[in-house]
Amino acid sequence: MNVAFIPVRGGSKSIPLKNIRFICGKPLVYWTVKAACECSRIDKVYVATDSKEIREVVERFAFDKVEVIGRSEESASDTASTEYAMLEFAVNREFDNIVLIQATSPMLQAKDLDAGFALFNQNDTDSVLSVVRQKRFLWKADEKGFVNPVNYDVYNRPRRQEFDGYLVENGAFYITSRKDLLASKNRISGRIKTLEMAEDTFYEIDEISDWVVVESLMKKNGMILQHEELCKKAANIKVFLTDSDGCLTDGGMYYSERGDEMKKFNTRDGVGIRILREKGIITGIVTGEDVEMVRRRAAKLRMQEVHCGVDNKLDVVRNICAKYKCSLENVAYVGDDINDVEVLQAVGLAFSVADGWQEVKDVADYVTVQKGGNGAIREIVDIFFNGRIMKIH
Repeated sequence: MNVAFIPVRGGSKSIPLKNIRFICGKPLVYWTVKAACECSRIDKVYVATDSKEIREVVERFAFDKVEVIGRSEESASDTASTEYAMLEFAVNREFDNIVLIQATSPMLQAKDLDAGFALFNQNDTDSVLSVVRQKRFLWKADEKGFVNPVNYDVYNRPRRQEFDGYLVENGAFYITSRKDLLASKNRISGRIKTLEMAEDTFYEIDEISDWVVVESLMKKNGMILQHEELCKKAANIKVFLTDSDGCLTDGGMYYSERGDEMKKFNTRDGVGIRILREKGIITGIVTGEDVEMVRRRAAKLRMQEVHCGVDNKLDVVRNICAKYKCSLENVAYVGDDINDVEVLQAVGLAFSVADGWQEVKDVADYVTVQKGGNGAIREIVDIFFNGRIMKIH
């Protein structure tokens, strides 16, 4: 069994709670959790944290492989090594091999981890670590203050294209066996190989300056939700519509002892709807189900449009546009299942939730971190309509 271990502390001094601050539209730790979960060779992903806030954020990610676990106060201290946390984990869990993944390397991809495990599975390999190739000329000072070149001949300076350079740890991942970890008490040991990653992955996020650089590189490499474009579209939104089950609720079907159906709504989403109303945006529900409790919830939230038992959602949305003298480009819609796809493809802003159907997420402009019924609507409102995206200043 191969497991991923992602340690995230809540006590970062340089950037408080940096592991859940948004970078390119998602919490920082989201990107490495995503890479680990999409790696075909990883069976289970453990996120170890001492922070209640981080736990709550990660538990809302829609990845089946993830389990959030605690870590001791000692392992989360400023002076504790990462090995301390790894050993604490290894003593209490059964597995064959472990890949340590650092949340501060959000450019990590599943393909990198797959390639790393392919190397690790070779007969003569005990450990694998990720590196990047750097083509820089190194110098070292002696005891008298004079310097000498380390990796090239100053009288035969190579051209960049002829220079092999050197390999540098980028801190993204380290793979070893549980047996070797416990024996060596180190993240890597024995016969070690390297997986060379793209040069852009050289940077780890430790300081605010790193954050700016990494976010720019993520944008360049397409790992970005284009906030500027989305916010520009959001400025034109006059009508905000959502499906009910799976968006305003968690999609579950609950029954009382008498057989009465119940639904679980989220108060944070209610606040989001109120914010929209206060901005003068028309709000409404367009759903295929026809139950009274949805109408009651809409009434409590003072939503202007409530359409239940709908077969053709796009026709209803068009009628709403005609009523308020606006176009489909002025509509934002939140959906989670295939009967929402037609609407999502037609409106100005299309949203889906973290646990939405993949075909729906594929056509959405933005997919929330939160699952449906767990504050997904509030997330959308805060990030785009209320301008409260979490940024580093």
